[in-house]
Amino acid sequence: QVQLRESGGGSVQAGGSLRLSCTASEITARLNCMGWFRQAPGKGREAVASLCTRTRGFDAYHADSTKGRFTISRDNANATNTVYLQMNTLKSEDTATYYCAADLLGDWYNDKHYHYWGQGTQVTVSS
Repeated sequence: QVQLRESGGGSVQAGGSLRLSCTASEITARLNCMGWFRQAPGKGREAVASLCTRTRGFDAYHADSTKGRFTISRDNANATNTVYLQMNTLKSEDTATYYCAADLLGDWYNDKHYHYWGQGTQVTVSS
């Protein structure tokens, strides 16, 4: 059973930055696609970004709501067990619990298409 562990959440003022990390308990081809979702109180889970390792390079996807402010990345070209989410110019509406997801079969933005989930890390942005 693959375990995902998120870290890096916290409280920050609007306009600030945070970097989230997600480390998987093993390296396996099943984790070639790892992504981030978030859920604000009273709202559904929302796709933030996803990164898929390909034979040559990788494909990165970002939600329109965070494009230009958030960037998903991995630690190097060969490792597939850690992904990061760099969040810049944070806004109060970014406040949510952020979840790491892995083992994608389907659409990157659909939370039902991921098999493994982390416990989540809280991000609070104050205005």
